[in-house]
Parts: sequence; C-alpha cells; structure tokens
Amino acid sequence: MLRVSKAILHVFDFETGTKHFSDTALDLEDRQTRSYVQRRLRKITSNPESRHGEFAEKSNFAGGLQEYAHGDFGFVEFSAQIAQWFWENLRKVDETEQCDLLVADYLNTDAATSADTADEASDGDDAFDGDTRRLFAIVLLPRKQAFVHDVSATSNEILRQDATLPSPTQKVDTYAVIDLGTGSIDFHDHERLMAGQACHIMSELFLQCSSEASSQEVISEVTGIVQELAEEYNLEPAVEVSRAKAAVAAAVEVHETVDPVNVGRQVFEDRPEICERYEARAAEKHLPEEVPVKRGPAGRMTRSHKIRTDTGIEITFPSEMTNHPGFLEFTRESDGRMTISIKNVAHIENR
Repeated sequence: MLRVSKAILHVFDFETGTKHFSDTALDLEDRQTRSYVQRRLRKITSNPESRHGEFAEKSNFAGGLQEYAHGDFGFVEFSAQIAQWFWENLRKVDETEQCDLLVADYLNTDAATSADTADEASDGDDAFDGDTRRLFAIVLLPRKQAFVHDVSATSNEILRQDATLPSPTQKVDTYAVIDLGTGSIDFHDHERLMAGQACHIMSELFLQCSSEASSQEVISEVTGIVQELAEEYNLEPAVEVSRAKAAVAAAVEVHETVDPVNVGRQVFEDRPEICERYEARAAEKHLPEEVPVKRGPAGRMTRSHKIRTDTGIEITFPSEMTNHPGFLEFTRESDGRMTISIKNVAHIENR
C-alpha cells in the first residue's frame, strides 16, 4: 500500500518559454490533491511495462539523490534542481511536448494489491502490513488540450482548457521510481530526438542508468519461446503456454521474482530435449537470470489464458487449469482438427 510523504508540481510552458517552479509542496491534506497523487503513483509503481536499472558510477543524479535521502537537501530545493535540469534539456528536444513535472517522496509496502483494486479503496492513508520501502518518483505529466462547458445564468458556453493533466488512470510514458534503500530503479521512457540524434532523456541522460527488460517483456518472451517449441514438437500451444503462465504466477507469489530458465524447466520437465532447446533460446534472447515481478501486475498478466478458434469461439480459463486433469482437455483428431472438452461443470453463468 502507499502513503505519500511529500509531493510537488513544477510547470513548464515551452510555447511561451516560461517556467513556473513551485516554492511549496502540494497540500496533501486536500482530498482531491492527495487522491490524484496517490493514484498516479500507484499506477506507475505497479506498471509491468517499467524497465529496471541500476545507477552507473558516473551518474550525477545518484549522488544528489543520496544526499537528499540523508537529509542534506530539502525536498522543495531538490525538486527544483530536478525541474531545472528537465527544463533545460526538454527545450533541446526537436519536437517539444507540453508537460509538467511531478516529484514525490513516498512509502510503499510489498502488499499484493493491484492498482485497479487500490484505486477503489479509500483516498486516506493506506494500512501498512508488509515491508515498507521508501521511494522517490519523478514523473513527466503530459498536458493536453481539452474542452469544458461553462454554465452562466442565461447561456452555456464551450471553453478550451490548455492545461489539462492526464487522469490518474491514464498511462504516462516518462517516469522513474527509485528505491531509496537499495538504489534500484524502475522507469519508463520513449525515444526522443535531440539535434537529430535519438536518445532516452530519462534513463540515458538524467538517471544515467542501465536498462533491463521489463516484467512484461520477459514474460512475453518466455511465453513466446514456449509457444514456438510447442508448435515445433507438435504439442498443444494453448496447454504449454498456460502452464508457463501458471509457473510464473506461482514463482511470483513466493518470491516476487521470475527465473525464465526455471519456468521452461517446469513446463518441459518430462521432455529434456525440449527443455534444452528452451534454455538455448532463452540464452539467445539474453533473458535475465531473474526479473522482479510484483504480485498484482503478475496476476493480471498470468492468472488466465485466452484462446480463440478459427470458428470464432473465444475461451478464457485459469492458467493453472491445464495442470489439473479432468477439467479442460485438448484432443487432436486424426484429420488434424481439434476437440476442446470442458468437463466436470456443475453450473454455467451467462456473463
């Protein structure tokens, strides 16, 4: 769960060439402000698309962050330094994007609560039961043009708003979340052009950190390798891929990490030749030995498996179901067609 200690918003206006840095932190006693910041931070903290990294030795920001964490800098002062860096460097981008900068210092536990569930919870301080991590977030919030109605005594008008922030549930594509205890980084960024040269402004220029595959990328690669091998060896891909998802879910539930090679060993444990091929392909794709995966996002990615037949029928079933005989059966007929049997059903609901 999540509790925001401090947050601040700095405003950039690249069209007019003006910046508006705040001298005070956001008022988190205000319910709407607190709700927006909490929900935004939940969204990025639990995003399975976040890549992972560690600071390079030459990273300038790492030293400043360490000093801030030790109390050598005030929050507002440190956030203004960050804002100044982004102001100067975003102006160099070939195609500037109107955006604001949200900086936050917050606490988060490892409780397995998904962002979707948490969004429905109270906007007050969340309960803390697990190991608490202190996190520092830097988020670029894109501003977009929007239209609102204006109601007066005699007429209603349509007005344009040029400073609309993304809703708390919308994705943002440039952010970093740093664990102040371990220095580990989760980040998301997109390629920008500066003087015609492609770069990632958050990870390469600001953080100066390594870039390792996201949880989603690794899981996608794992299931992709499993499907390829299942097809090559005339196995049923739907069964093998769902078993891979179930193996990922089981590993995350215990350790909140996934070992891609171990997933393959579990899926093909009785078929050593295929297992060996799996490990070779995992090495070819440079999959990490271990990737951190939070329980909430892992559940959304792996708890179920969906298939669609060439006749247009769609079936969604729990991934672990293929590990339990007697409920779901895939049978290949002599003519190459397939029969899917759903067994031991006592009741059917129309959804």
